[in-house]
Amino acid sequence: MGQFLLLLALAFGGGTVVLKSVRVINQGDEALVESLGSYKKKLGPGLSMINPFFDNVVYKQTIREKVLDIPPQQCITRDNVSITVDAVVYWRIVDMEKSYYKVENLQSAMVNLVLTQIRAEMGQLELDQTFTARNQINELLLRELDISTDPWGVKVTRVELRDIVPSKAVQDSMELQMSAERKKRAAILTSEGDRESAVNSARGKADAQILDAEARQKSVILSAEAEQKAIVLKAQAERQQQVLKAQAIAESAEIISQKMKANPEAQKAIEVLVALGYLDMGTIIGKSDSSKVMFMDPRNIPATVEGIRSIVTDIPHASNPLFENKR
Repeated sequence: MGQFLLLLALAFGGGTVVLKSVRVINQGDEALVESLGSYKKKLGPGLSMINPFFDNVVYKQTIREKVLDIPPQQCITRDNVSITVDAVVYWRIVDMEKSYYKVENLQSAMVNLVLTQIRAEMGQLELDQTFTARNQINELLLRELDISTDPWGVKVTRVELRDIVPSKAVQDSMELQMSAERKKRAAILTSEGDRESAVNSARGKADAQILDAEARQKSVILSAEAEQKAIVLKAQAERQQQVLKAQAIAESAEIISQKMKANPEAQKAIEVLVALGYLDMGTIIGKSDSSKVMFMDPRNIPATVEGIRSIVTDIPHASNPLFENKR
């Protein structure tokens, strides 16, 4: 019975020793092992064996990326405006030994370092720049924090400023400024609209007046051209009538002259007819452009005929073929 108990105790003790010597590290984690207070080795993912009597796992941490939430912090800008800033930092451990032995409390050190850097960067900017240059601030904080945390075996992968909140007084002032700016823009847009409307109206009236004047001008021109054509046609018709009448008179004079030579007894009657024709001939000659004064004795018919011929010669031969043939 005593031997059984002894074997049982030895088995229990051996099992305990075996359990203490076996360590299982999950994927994405690493562990640090010390032997008698001194750093011995680093355990990676998987099954590892250590000396249960002298070795001890003193630090176990993930090497995956982690998120560090930075609480809101009061900052003063370069133009002495109080603002509240909070941020979020993405980081991961790249050297487990440095992260444990180079700094006592890594996460607290990270928070204080980020707050210090945020205050320093905000103090170099004016209030308006903190809103418009957020991406530049993020890049600058990322570069500065990555350099500062490198001795701790930490890699800062990303820094994002979440909220930049000015004080209540500054917010009220900004709201008043934005309201005034919006009113100013509205007034400018309204005035520009009124000006554009007035310009369009004036242009419309001017175009209408120009079109009306052009229409009147065209109407006057067409009316004048029509009147001119009518006058020309009327003058041509009257001239043609005068030419035809003059030709008839000339022919009549020629015939009378011949008959008087053939029959002297009819001379008196013919003289009367010639005198009447002479009156009509005088009217026609008076209307001619090249009018002449002519005195005729009805008793001297041959001389009269020759005088009529000399007057009728003013009529162009091309328009007087009958007269041309007679001559």
